[in-house]
Amino acid sequence: MEYLVNALYIVAFSMFIYGLMGLTGPKTAVRGNQIAAVGMLIAVVATLISIRDAEMGNWILIAAGLVIGVVLGVPPALRTKMTAMPQLVALFNGVGGGTVALIAYAEFLDSDGFTAFQHGESPTVHIVIASLFAAVIGSISFWGSVIAFLKLQETLPGRPIGIGKLQQPLNALLLIAAVAFSVIIGIKAISPEGPTSSLWIVGVLVLSGILGLMVVLPIGGADMPVVISLLNALTGLSAAAAGLALNNQAMIVAGMIVGASGTILTNLMAKAMNRSIPAIVAGGFGGGGEAPSSDGVVRTAKATSAADAAIQMAYANQVIVVPGYGLAVAQAQHAVKDMAKLLESKGVEVKYAIHPVAGRMPGHMNVLLAEADVSYDAMKEMDDINDEFSRTDVTLVIGANDVTNPAARNDPSSPIHGMPILNVDQSKSVIVLKRSMNSGFAGIENPLFFAEGTSMLFGDAKKSVSEVTEELKAL
Repeated sequence: MEYLVNALYIVAFSMFIYGLMGLTGPKTAVRGNQIAAVGMLIAVVATLISIRDAEMGNWILIAAGLVIGVVLGVPPALRTKMTAMPQLVALFNGVGGGTVALIAYAEFLDSDGFTAFQHGESPTVHIVIASLFAAVIGSISFWGSVIAFLKLQETLPGRPIGIGKLQQPLNALLLIAAVAFSVIIGIKAISPEGPTSSLWIVGVLVLSGILGLMVVLPIGGADMPVVISLLNALTGLSAAAAGLALNNQAMIVAGMIVGASGTILTNLMAKAMNRSIPAIVAGGFGGGGEAPSSDGVVRTAKATSAADAAIQMAYANQVIVVPGYGLAVAQAQHAVKDMAKLLESKGVEVKYAIHPVAGRMPGHMNVLLAEADVSYDAMKEMDDINDEFSRTDVTLVIGANDVTNPAARNDPSSPIHGMPILNVDQSKSVIVLKRSMNSGFAGIENPLFFAEGTSMLFGDAKKSVSEVTEELKAL
């Protein structure tokens, strides 16, 4: 039976890796996700086979867990709109971190506070260390993900919520305290004093949970894609640690894959914002408040109409669409696809410029456009399309603010200075779709909106695009 379990694990690991390879491209992402899901199912079956000697009560708990997981997990995944996908990702990630923290707590109780070590029995040193690591990181990930979910859901304000200069010292103190509690548990595990009180492990979980809250609360909405990616990496690493404690190869491999890929993605996204991960964790960016001009000058934006916008695009050779969070909020992706199809029928080439951190989760804009059946070939990453803006007749910006702000390139005093942006301001003309002149999540003014070649089409993005489409039909 052991050979069968090992064989199933090998098959599961292979499917994890093959599924991950599929996630590297939009065309194969769905299939890659399905392959990885089947691999996880095989890993679950292998784990169940390996514990065939479990008592009936344990089997009932396992069955109950599977049923509850399906009942609570599948309906939200099916009902959630694409605009709310970042919240769902944050929530599911938090559930993973919370599960790992509970596993660490259960391992502590099952081993009588790890004191079985002093009798030469399991757990050994590496199990103690892995369990405590899983407790700390899993709890941080769970509570951090809860705050990320509440911010994305707008239950909490998207702006940074912190305590100023005391924030980082407090975070450091919480981390030191959690590590100190863990060290005390480890020392007591090898001492002859008897079982360690469960209050110590509860203290580790509570301190780590508060740290998770305090780390994410000061981080604004503009940094949420990076935060979600970072929390995902932490959940993966904590799952791998829990797998080490449980001697479960599936958790070790899956956790390391998630942890490694999440870490790489976090670094790439931080680079795309020209910010370091410590600077993001330090918070204080992404405020979303008022947007005063940096020089005190009152500027006036030029408004346009759907009819004028339609004429501009109908007689253009190339139009670049720049989607942002405003497109997600308005659920305008299908309307944009219809407009683009009509423009293409008139001989206009339409492309989509995707900034790495546009939206509220990694790949947010790609997911929305793919849902509307936009051709993957038409979606261009920032580095691939930036040189084309200078040759573009019209750029249509839909709810994208900070990722198009020329201040990142031209104003050394700007909070986003140095952040790579889409070179929208180099286009011959720019049409910006926004509800109002409010700032983006960085809370700063965008000079693009007041540029000579820029006109503003105010209103709901979906409604505005639909009106432009109707005007195009009349031309």
